[in-house]
Amino acid sequence: MKKERRKFSASFKAKVAIEAIKEDQTVQELASKYQIHPTQIAAWKREFLEKAQLVFSKEAPATSNESENTKEKELYSKIGELQVQVDFLKKVLGK
Repeated sequence: MKKERRKFSASFKAKVAIEAIKEDQTVQELASKYQIHPTQIAAWKREFLEKAQLVFSKEAPATSNESENTKEKELYSKIGELQVQVDFLKKVLGK
């Protein structure tokens, strides 16, 4: 039986990354505390530091909610187009 991969929330990743940045404990100590590989902690820390400037940028990146709304609007417009085509074909073939 396959072991399911663990999924961590963004808040948990940020918490661990901040603790790693503080350097109150070693990465090895944090790894044993949170049951995570030290390489994973280093990766989260690096990603956190790389994206830290986005917090203070004037242009906030599009959130996933906004992108979902855009995709939803596109899908509804496509459904509308297809419905018009179906209605037209029904009308033409029905005569």
